[in-house]
Amino acid sequence: MDEWQPVPKPAELAERRLLEGILTAHFPVNSSLPAERELAEQLGVTRPTLREALQRLSRDGWIEIRQGKSTRVRDYWREGSLGVLAALAQGFATQTPDFVSYLLEIRILLAPAYACQALGEGQEEVISLLERAAGLPDDPAAFARYDWDLHSLLTQMAPNPVFRLLLNSFQELSLAMGEHYFAYPEGRRHSRDFYDRLLDCARQGNSREAEALTRLVMEQSLAFWQGKQG
Repeated sequence: MDEWQPVPKPAELAERRLLEGILTAHFPVNSSLPAERELAEQLGVTRPTLREALQRLSRDGWIEIRQGKSTRVRDYWREGSLGVLAALAQGFATQTPDFVSYLLEIRILLAPAYACQALGEGQEEVISLLERAAGLPDDPAAFARYDWDLHSLLTQMAPNPVFRLLLNSFQELSLAMGEHYFAYPEGRRHSRDFYDRLLDCARQGNSREAEALTRLVMEQSLAFWQGKQG
């Protein structure tokens, strides 16, 4: 039996329509949205419903509501917040290959630090998860999920809670990105090797070696992806 899904509220539907318009450049960056009455008619909603949708988009950095002036579509890459990421994940197919590179660059900056911290605080938990990598099926979706679970655990074991907050903002995006990355057999083989070597570091309790290894592998992953994209 299919899982019961609640019917979206009118404001949620209006928000999705507007977001789609922004992502497809129907409403280009730095353009002005139509007047409230006109936009409500286009979307088939009441003006209070439209205002609720606009407030949500404003909260996440998609638009700028200006009193006495038209509503501006923000340059969301420059002015958006972490709330932008969830919507970008849902529209992942419309993103360019550079978008994956952006996320891999973030991992280069963050992953070595939280891997180092995690081995100092949660060595046994990390070992337990890494030992499961040996039975990982050779499937892109399975690799994407496992890789997410590993990085999620590392941030949970790290004492700095900001790592967890940042990574959680990337969840949907990371899973979508992971299936594209792991569609390449070389990407899966490279990650298997990383999991094996990281397991050795964890068993030895060598957090500094784990940090150096993670940085090297994250850099290699970025170079691999960029090479595949030409």
